[in-house]
Amino acid sequence: MTDTALLPGATDTPRMAYGVLERRATLTTVAVLVALAGVAWWWTVDRSADMQAMVLGLAQVGAAMPFDMSVAVFMAMWVTMMVAMMFPTVAPIVLLHRLVLRRRGQGVFPTAVFGSGYLTVWAAVGLLPLVALVGFRHVATDSGWVDRAAGVVLVGAGAYQFTRWKEACLRACRSPLTFLATHDFGRGLWGAWRAGAAHGLYCFGCCWALMAVLFVVGLMNLIWMVAIAVVFLAEKNWSYGRGLTKVVGTAVLLLGLAVLVHPALLGTVSSTSGGGTGSEVM
Repeated sequence: MTDTALLPGATDTPRMAYGVLERRATLTTVAVLVALAGVAWWWTVDRSADMQAMVLGLAQVGAAMPFDMSVAVFMAMWVTMMVAMMFPTVAPIVLLHRLVLRRRGQGVFPTAVFGSGYLTVWAAVGLLPLVALVGFRHVATDSGWVDRAAGVVLVGAGAYQFTRWKEACLRACRSPLTFLATHDFGRGLWGAWRAGAAHGLYCFGCCWALMAVLFVVGLMNLIWMVAIAVVFLAEKNWSYGRGLTKVVGTAVLLLGLAVLVHPALLGTVSSTSGGGTGSEVM
């Protein structure tokens, strides 16, 4: 999909992407993404009361995380969460991809295929927490090492925010025009899917550390979900997003160190939940 003449002289920023199509097309595309995210948020909030084990996080390993959820139910939950948290952040790349397709005389369907490629990556990523949760369901309630392991994860997640890998992936997410103009994904539906999957990989490289934080405090902990989703949106679209990355990294790093020193703090942090009080898991 190399098209170096996409927008000659344009400044490559997320905000620029909102002006590449006529107003109606832009509003329609963004509205669809926001609507899908809204439905996903509604479903997540509705189901969180019945998935309390997924709300509590590592602090409740062995005590309240029996995890008898089926693979299909977990993956449906995970993909829905990704739609809720990620779709608002990808509007710039979707708009620019739509511009490329329209210049080639293609319709709307390849844009949906682009989204499916993006979600395929995040669905595959969901296998990692699934395996971890299956393993943790056999951990004894009084296994004190779990809290310290959570502290190590938080320290690692915070430190990752300062790495070159984070910067490179964030740059790709914040420079959608350059991303599309410098990668050859081919044409047709396969090319659209590859473009979406490639962007999904960069998005994963940008966001995996904070998703690990969510795993620590509870995958369906609604307050943490909202906070991290806002950080993702700001990092990728706000003009001060790069600076925010360092601020968030420092905060998560300090939280991890605090948990290592006082493991009981993890229970306090993860108990700040927007979920219900039910104990049954689907």
